[in-house]
Amino acid sequence: MSSESIGKPLDRVDGPLKVCGRARYTGDETLPRMAHAVLVQATVPAGRVARIDAGAAQRAPGVVLVLTHLNALRLPQGGRAAAKPPQGRVLSLLQDDRVHYNGQPVAVVVAETPQQAEGAAQLLRIEYERAGAALDFAAARAGAYSPGKIQENPADSRRGDPAAALAAAPRRQALAYATGHQHHNPMEPHATLAAWEGERLTVFDSTQYPAGARRTLAATFGLPVESVRVRCAFVGGAFGGKGAPWSHVALAAMAARQAARPVRLVLQRPQLFGPVGGRPRTEQRVLLGADEGGRLTAVEHHSVSNTSMLEDWTESCALVTRMLYACPNVTTTHRLVKLNLGTPTFQRAPGEATGSFALECALDELAVALNLDPIELRLRNHADRDPERNVPFSSKSLRECYRAGAERFGWARRSAQPGALRQGNWLVGLGMASSTRPAKRSPAAARVRLLPDGSAVVQSSTEDLGTGTYTVMAQIAADALGYAVSRVRFELGDTQLPEAPIAAGSMTVESVGSAVHAACLAARQRLVQLACDDAASPLAGAAPQRVRVEDGWLRLDGGDARQRDSAAALIARHGGQPLEVTLDSRPGPEEKQFSMHAFGAVFAEVWVDRELGLLRVPRLTGAYGVGRVMNAKTAHSQLMGGIVWGLSQALMEESVPDGRYGRIVNANLADYHVPVNADVGAIDIVVVPERDEQVNALRAKGLGEVSMTGVAAAIANAVYNATGKRIRELPVTLDKVMA
Repeated sequence: MSSESIGKPLDRVDGPLKVCGRARYTGDETLPRMAHAVLVQATVPAGRVARIDAGAAQRAPGVVLVLTHLNALRLPQGGRAAAKPPQGRVLSLLQDDRVHYNGQPVAVVVAETPQQAEGAAQLLRIEYERAGAALDFAAARAGAYSPGKIQENPADSRRGDPAAALAAAPRRQALAYATGHQHHNPMEPHATLAAWEGERLTVFDSTQYPAGARRTLAATFGLPVESVRVRCAFVGGAFGGKGAPWSHVALAAMAARQAARPVRLVLQRPQLFGPVGGRPRTEQRVLLGADEGGRLTAVEHHSVSNTSMLEDWTESCALVTRMLYACPNVTTTHRLVKLNLGTPTFQRAPGEATGSFALECALDELAVALNLDPIELRLRNHADRDPERNVPFSSKSLRECYRAGAERFGWARRSAQPGALRQGNWLVGLGMASSTRPAKRSPAAARVRLLPDGSAVVQSSTEDLGTGTYTVMAQIAADALGYAVSRVRFELGDTQLPEAPIAAGSMTVESVGSAVHAACLAARQRLVQLACDDAASPLAGAAPQRVRVEDGWLRLDGGDARQRDSAAALIARHGGQPLEVTLDSRPGPEEKQFSMHAFGAVFAEVWVDRELGLLRVPRLTGAYGVGRVMNAKTAHSQLMGGIVWGLSQALMEESVPDGRYGRIVNANLADYHVPVNADVGAIDIVVVPERDEQVNALRAKGLGEVSMTGVAAAIANAVYNATGKRIRELPVTLDKVMA
């Protein structure tokens, strides 16, 4: 086998295409006779469309079609055939006149150019019969209900007797925390290009899940799955928001069918606030009981979040509390309130990002009450086994993350006394929190083709969201084959390729990487056997276990320089047809035998101006145990990106619904604040060496989301250490610091 490429900081293979502007995103795709569509949205939060005057729009220059509930294609089951959570959303496909939220699609205008479609959309006259709307979270809490399940997990959990243990605890705390609405804002907006050829549908879509989009579209239109093809070569950011096909995807296909020509629909920036999901508001209560030594005796974590009037979707805030710390008595609950807002969805580190804010701030408050160092409190409650499932962790380096992170950050200089550290007129605070995220794996398939020119093509229908999948899969394949990385091409983003799961949940390397690894190992074994059975090969008659493959050459261990054969020549001698292997890969019994998680510790330094309340975060340090790293450069990028998003969650991001009309009033990048380079201080990342023989054959854990968890809590805890003021609702804004 050639020297390993896995772990090396290789440049992205798709980098030159992106830097030179040659990477084709969905919005760049064109087809002959393509028309352009604009989505028209409801302007009331609840009620019905009473009247639509489309005359002026239909007469406008270039208009091809105005699609409304009055003339839209009738779909099986009223357009609900594909509504199978968690990836199958309940869509709004112009099947009736009902309005469930401000921003719901109510029409599609198709024209020859984007400008003509936009101009005509402005000419539509829509009258509504408005109904009463639920827009006040606090008022809706009276009707909170249990969703029953959160994906495969029960909504509520209990071990021991938390109520009795809490009542008997020498130290007790009851605390309340909240996080606001948030929306994904990838650089590339959602986009779809749909074209029909008879009863066959081809869709270019900006998606995290081509196979899921394919099944959704097939069910929506009553087609065999084989009649739908979904393609997507590049995604310009997704973060969970492009995991499910939202209404605009099927609407573009409906418009293409009724216009009898290809139609491209690209959402405008304000349209990313509502009809394509987001993170819901949460209100969380955390109750802690502890002995005088700081050991937890009881924990309760109760979360309430909003969903839509269309369906249930739950932010799984309290799942992290079930497994992170050792405690014999724990109860967690999740409740939903229905609001006339768009359906929420997965957003980076869903559940853990919001839930860890409450849990890790509560731990910090307990540490202060007990006069304990926050790290020491966490060490005293370290869980050596998963306390919820009562199984061992496949690996866990959290103790080492605390140690390495604290040393790199300079935690020893922290004072327990708020405001003790100063820098001129600035109060300096240091805070920390734990991080965790499940290490998930789903069934996946991959195909490898060894070509007679000495190169290899490896294929799977997964996606590269900008995370480095093209590069990392080429590295995995190269090492398994014994080829140079430069001789491997990875192809993705097409449902004609072997099926892959959703590119989400930080599981692409674990799932697709495992399939690529297995398929390439099988192809290498076939290549070696071919040489050993080939009378014309210098390796004829050799024992296969003695043959190694390096840089595309098969060599005999212990043999002389003549006992070698090139893969290219070997394949050429056997007819020149590619040697092809397709393999499925899926998790085994290890998922039930072990609890699999990535862990970390994050440290934050904040400066707060004593007079103005201005807040700066000059330094963040994260230490992570994430198994075997596939590419040091892309891994560093992912971990850094998660930390930056945690900073954004802590200080900036919040979508603000208008309490009268349900419209998001800051639905643009001018008012919905995210960090720019000037907002981000020094970020220091430590990857703790970790060997996990159980999680998968690659020994890799996902790392795209673990680094977001805990960041907001670490910053909020640092604000307290600087000012003595507890901020229990995100984002941490100046008015809360000054209150």
